[in-house]
Amino acid sequence: MTGPNKDEKFPLEHYNRLCFLKNIVKNPNILVGDYTYYDDFENVENFEKNVKYLFDFVGDKLIIGKFCMIASDVKFIMNGANHLTDSLSTYPFSIFGNGWEKAMEGKTYPQKGDINIDNDVWIGYNATIMAGVTIGDGAIIATNSTVIKDVEPYSIVGGNPAREIKKRFSDKTIAKLLKIQWWNWDIEKITANLQHLTGNNVEKLIDLE
Repeated sequence: MTGPNKDEKFPLEHYNRLCFLKNIVKNPNILVGDYTYYDDFENVENFEKNVKYLFDFVGDKLIIGKFCMIASDVKFIMNGANHLTDSLSTYPFSIFGNGWEKAMEGKTYPQKGDINIDNDVWIGYNATIMAGVTIGDGAIIATNSTVIKDVEPYSIVGGNPAREIKKRFSDKTIAKLLKIQWWNWDIEKITANLQHLTGNNVEKLIDLE
C-alpha cells in the first residue's frame, strides 16, 4: 500500500466534502501540489469562489504546496482587489468608461505579488490570506485569522491581523525539518515512515536521509 491515490477527486469513500484540491481546481492561475486537501461544510466547489479578485488581466497566482490542509471558508484576497492608496481618491474611475477611460494613464494599481502557501501548512476555518503573503512550510494559521504579512516556517499565527503565537519547534529542529523536506520524498518512503512523521523525534527522519 502506498496511501491514497493523489489523482482521486474524493479520497474518502462515500464523503464528497473533502477533496484532493488539485483535482477540482479549474483556474490555471491556481496551482496546487499533491495530497493537499480542502474540506468544505457544503460543497468543495466553493474553494474557487473563495479565491477573490483573481482576474486574468492582473496575472497573479495562488500557489499551494503539497500535503496542505485547508478548512472550509478560507479566503484568498488577490491583487485584483487593490485600489490606489497614494492618490487623493481610491475610486476606480477608469473601469466605468464613458469619458473616464483615461483616469489611470501613467498609473498602475498596487501589485503585491502572488500568494504562496508552502508545504504541510494547516489553514483553519474562515481564515483570510491577503495578496503577496508567503506562508512557510509547516505553519499553522488559526481559525478566523487575517494574514497580512509573511508567516515563518513552523510557526503558529492567529488574530486580526495575524501575529505569531509561538514556534512549533526549536529553531534547530525547524532548520533540520526544512533541510529534510519530507514532502518531496517518494510516496513509498513517506508511507513506510508514517510513524516517524506523526511522532516528534526529528532525528528519526534524519537517520533516513
